[in-house]
Order: sequence, then structure tokens, then C-alpha cells
Amino acid sequence: MPETEPVESAPQNPSGVQSPSDGQSTPVVPSPASTVSPAAAQGAAALAIRGLVKRFGDKVAVGGIDLDVPTGSFYGLVGPNGAGKTTTLSMATGLLRPDAGQIWLHGVDVWQNLVEAKRLVGVLSDGVRLFDRLTGEQLVTYSGLLTGMDRATVDERVSDLLALLDLESAGGTLVVDYSAGMTKKIALACAMVHAPKVLVLDEPFESVDPVSAANIRDILKSYVGSGGTVIVSSHAMDLVQRMCDHVAVIAAGRVLAAGTVDEVRGGSTLEDRFVELVGGRHHAEGPEWLRIS
Repeated sequence: MPETEPVESAPQNPSGVQSPSDGQSTPVVPSPASTVSPAAAQGAAALAIRGLVKRFGDKVAVGGIDLDVPTGSFYGLVGPNGAGKTTTLSMATGLLRPDAGQIWLHGVDVWQNLVEAKRLVGVLSDGVRLFDRLTGEQLVTYSGLLTGMDRATVDERVSDLLALLDLESAGGTLVVDYSAGMTKKIALACAMVHAPKVLVLDEPFESVDPVSAANIRDILKSYVGSGGTVIVSSHAMDLVQRMCDHVAVIAAGRVLAAGTVDEVRGGSTLEDRFVELVGGRHHAEGPEWLRIS
């Protein structure tokens, strides 16, 4: 299996990842491929990925990712635009077939047992169209029935979720008429209705107002506290630092660092560490004509 490539030369300490700027080792979780066998990872991780590759024509979107997401963790996936986050999550949840590699959800090989794997995961995909000519209540009900639950159970859960997400008054409104924030919340309800073991959320707080975002965070923390696992892809570093207990930094389709938030960020903020790892920051005042005084 391919190993996660270090940012610089391979460190002597296998539990470190080299910083591109200072060459110092920052303690992170060891590269999964080099320290954990796939069989062990299946039992220990909610999500285990080995050697994941995806190409679109000549472009390599994901270039051999290895990653373990511990069961019961609140895991953040961060990276610049085009880093491969959404592609990775799409393959991990059975939405996009990989060119190479293996993925397990709680020990179930996703692409060998796709139906079984999909029962274990709830997905909120950024930008994916919903059946928006249904009402909110109808959409969540439809999502629940697709999983094979009986109608009485679905009805009870739909009622609970609409109340939990402050959508009771909008339950009879067509989703096409929802605001962006309401659409995000109803999509989250669809992802949660079958009580999955893993929630995979791509930019779940984008376009969501602060009050709704706070309520969603409380719901997700309660879900993790009860034994569930949440994987969040986000550009909001401060949000990830406050909300997540584990994080992986991805750029150019590879994992640059992974571990607990404290391990990855070291003594700095997650945002500073992210910029240090990814690079590309320009210290400039801008053109003279843009300066007002």
C-alpha cells in the first residue's frame, strides 16, 4: 500500500510530519499505511482509507490517500479549493467509484458491499441537488423510506428532526422555496433520519445563520457523545478548531498532516498551521492605487 508522503524528506521519527518551512517535526498520528494493517484499521476506525486514487482525465484529484477516522470522533477535513476533499468523501460514501484503493466503514468494504455500507452512513453533499419539488416533510420521509424503515418509525423521526432543526413551520413548504440555510438543514435531516453510525458532512454550515449553526453544532456534539462519528469538510478553520477533536490537512490530493487538533496545530492556531503546510500566502499591501490614504 502507498504511504502518505512527507512534506519534506522522510522523518526519522515515524510519528512526525515534516513542516515545509522549518523542517521541524510536528507530532501527528503515524501514516496509516506504514503502521496499521488494513485488517486492524477496519476494526479500530469508523472510516479507514488505503491507497485511494481518483483521476479525471490527466488531472489527479486524489493521489494515494491513507486515512483513519476513529470511531466516536468529530473529525475535520480541511484543505484549499481543489485539494480533493469532496472527491475523497464522495468515494468514501459510495457516491463516486475510485480508480484504486480500498475504503471501509466500520469494517465493511464500501465498494464490495455498497448497500450494506450505505446503511451505515448519512451524507450531506455540498452542491448536490435535492428533490426540491417535494415539501420538506415529504423529502425527509422519502429519504427514510428508502432505507427500508417502516412508515410509523419514519413519521416519528421526521417529526423529531423538523422540531430539532427548527423547521416545523416549513415542513409543508416546497424545498425549492427554502432559503439556502433551510435547504442545508433539511438535507441534514435527510442524512440523519436512518440514525447512521457515521455522518459525512461537506460544508454543513455554509449559508446557515449563526443561531441555526449553533443548534446544529449542539445536535452533532450530542450525536458524537452517544457514540456516533462525524466527518466534516470545511474551510472555516476556527470552527474546525473549536468543534473537532481530530483533523486532517489535505492539499493536491494528499494528506499533509493528520491527528488530534492539538497535535496537528502544534503551538499555533490551526489556521496558521494550515497556511504553513499548504503554502501560498502572500504578504503584500496590494497595489498603490488601492490604498485610500
